[in-house]
Amino acid sequence: MKFTIKIKRIIPVCIAAGFLAPLLSCLGMAQTIGDSFDDVEDSKGAAAVSQSSHSIERALEDITPEQEYFIGRAVGANLLTNYRIYDGNPNLTLYLNQITTAIVINSSKPEIYNGYHTAILDSDEINAFATSGGHIFITRGLLDCAKSEDALAAILAHEIAHIQLHHSIEAIKSNRVISAIAETSSSVTGLALSDLAEILDEAAEEIVTALQDGYSQKQEFAADIRALELLVGAEYEPSSLLTMLLALEQNQPRHPGGFNQTHPMPEDRIANVQRPLRQYRDKVQDTRSYRENRFTTVK
Repeated sequence: MKFTIKIKRIIPVCIAAGFLAPLLSCLGMAQTIGDSFDDVEDSKGAAAVSQSSHSIERALEDITPEQEYFIGRAVGANLLTNYRIYDGNPNLTLYLNQITTAIVINSSKPEIYNGYHTAILDSDEINAFATSGGHIFITRGLLDCAKSEDALAAILAHEIAHIQLHHSIEAIKSNRVISAIAETSSSVTGLALSDLAEILDEAAEEIVTALQDGYSQKQEFAADIRALELLVGAEYEPSSLLTMLLALEQNQPRHPGGFNQTHPMPEDRIANVQRPLRQYRDKVQDTRSYRENRFTTVK
């Protein structure tokens, strides 16, 4: 049985406060990176890091759900030093979280530590961020490009795909946090959350920089392909991803920064999904018209 959104009336509640609470508790991790890792650059430190990097990466692959959430929370808190949460339309925030739930509950990974949470960033730029542990941030500028609920679902499916494919954790692997973990002479799975927090206090800002620079093209393409699967699983129209990419192709040139810096160009993403999209034709009944009214009412 598929879980789909059934909304008679969206109650105006602001869930942004609940989303912010755990993130704001980690704002201390958004301090400027100091020079505490500089000693690793000497030959002895570099050799030690080289010898242990393989085992550390294996340890990061086995990171616990709690630690994954903790890392994502720290990075999310850091992101919120550059963006403000949009609280002008609580119904829209609730709506996005309901779409998120509909997608993840029909996916191969419906449950993660503390669940998935979506918030809107008060920015006109076209951008989105997904951190480990289920944190999703979508800018108003990107939401304005979506002209249907299925288009919103395509945006969210792409970000959910990043989380389920552990792309944020992979970004951390290339971060100097590896060096910090190496100096502890312990695997990350053996670290207490408090110890991991101390490391992130130095590394969170650099991790955010990696997110703001964008995932690799390979990761972005993989997230688009997984998004098609997620859309079909929740019985959204998979071609809505292509529709959304076409909208981005029209809108991105007028919005400097954002996706222009963090994502492959829309035409490249369009080419990437064209062939995989064919296998999903006729897999889902086209029910987009049933969702038009609630989309118009909420957005």
